[in-house]
Amino acid sequence: MNLPAALNLVEPLDRQTLGERAYAQLADLLISGRLAPGEKLSLRAAADVLGVSIMPVREAVSRLVADKALEVTPNRAVRVPLMSAGQFRDLTRVRIAIEGHAAAQAAVHRDKRNLALIARAEAAMRSESELPAPDLPRAVELNKTFHFAVYDAAHSPIMVEIIRALWLKAGPVINLDLRANPERLAKGDAIRFHADVRKAIEAGDGAAAQAGIAADIKGAAEFIISRGSLAD
Repeated sequence: MNLPAALNLVEPLDRQTLGERAYAQLADLLISGRLAPGEKLSLRAAADVLGVSIMPVREAVSRLVADKALEVTPNRAVRVPLMSAGQFRDLTRVRIAIEGHAAAQAAVHRDKRNLALIARAEAAMRSESELPAPDLPRAVELNKTFHFAVYDAAHSPIMVEIIRALWLKAGPVINLDLRANPERLAKGDAIRFHADVRKAIEAGDGAAAQAGIAADIKGAAEFIISRGSLAD
């Protein structure tokens, strides 16, 4: 029996599984804004935290570099890319088009489970915003949960995959800014837009759902640009 041939089939499959896990967890750090623009990522530290060898992390980082969610500097350091105001405006326009369309589709294709998840996510973020001292990292997670509950309700895995790729780039800017500027949560614009989107989807009103998501994305983007926190 040719054992080496059999082992050659098993070993890469195991590495691929670990690489997928590492990719998913690092991508979630970016989407959730737990890695900031310009922040360097230590492959060894990431491997230690994830409990894997450095090889799966290296594979995951290579994928994220290909996604343009991470970049390799001339001295070979891995970091989150800085984003210019022009790049951010371009990204915002694309997000409004695609995520707005997903919300419109959600109003048409949602089922009872989707409605329950959207309502739960919207209520949780609203409750957090009403606390005297909101937990901002939790609010960031709840914001992401609400948006993806909406997008999942469109029942288009390909569209959700595209949106996740957009959030890989937008997450470090948008969510880090929310944590650094709690007045965005206290002001309540996002809370109001989320409520509008939930009601529109419940009513099957695609145009209103699309408008609500567009207003949410645009409002956050305008605040970030006004703060001058993007690269020149």
